[in-house]
Amino acid sequence: MEQEVQHQDKSAEEKGSRSKKAKNEIVEWLKAIVIALVLVILIRWLLFKPFVVDGPSMQPNFHTGERVIVNEILYDIREPQRGEVIVFHVPSEGRDFIKRVIAVAGDTVQVSGDTVMVNGEKVNETYIQGAIDAAEANGGTYNVKDFPNEQFPDGKVPEGHVFVMGDNRPNSTDSRMIGYVSLEDIVGRADVIFWPIGDIKWINH
Repeated sequence: MEQEVQHQDKSAEEKGSRSKKAKNEIVEWLKAIVIALVLVILIRWLLFKPFVVDGPSMQPNFHTGERVIVNEILYDIREPQRGEVIVFHVPSEGRDFIKRVIAVAGDTVQVSGDTVMVNGEKVNETYIQGAIDAAEANGGTYNVKDFPNEQFPDGKVPEGHVFVMGDNRPNSTDSRMIGYVSLEDIVGRADVIFWPIGDIKWINH
C-alpha cells in the first residue's frame, strides 16, 4: 500500500513537472513571437517604407499601381548618388514623388533635347534609350523641356540638394519644373518592386 501511494505521488510530481515545463515552453514561445512582431514593426516603420507608384512619370521602368520598398536608412549613412531612384516629399504638392537622381551637389547639369550633360560629360541613360530611339525615329525628341531654363537659370546643384528627372521625360514634373530637391525632403531610395507579383524585381540604379 505504501509503495502504491509513493508511486502515485511520484506520478503526480511527474505530471506536475511536465505541465510546468509545457507552460514554460508556451511562455517562451509567446515571448519569441512578441519580440519577432516588435522587430518586424520596427523594421517596417523605421528602416523601410512601402510606396505606391502613382502616375506615368517614371515609365517605362515604373508603372502606376506598382508597390515599391523604400530604404529609409541608407541616406542617413551616405548621400544619394547619380542614377539612384529616390522617393521625396514635394511640399508645394503635398505629396511624394519618385524620380531618378541625375546630378548631386557641386555638379553642373545641362539638359538639351535628349542630351543630358553632367560636368561637361554626356550621361549614358541606358534605362530610357529605347524610348529616346523611338522618339528620334519619329523625327522628334523624347525630352520636351530643357534645363537650365527661364524658371531655373542656375545649372549648378547647390549644397544639400540633388537634381532629379523622371524617366518619362515628356510627362514628368521634376527638377526642370520644381527646382533642386533638398536632401531633407528625401524619404529614401527605391530598392524593390514587390507588387504586382509579376513585376517583382530589384531596382537597377
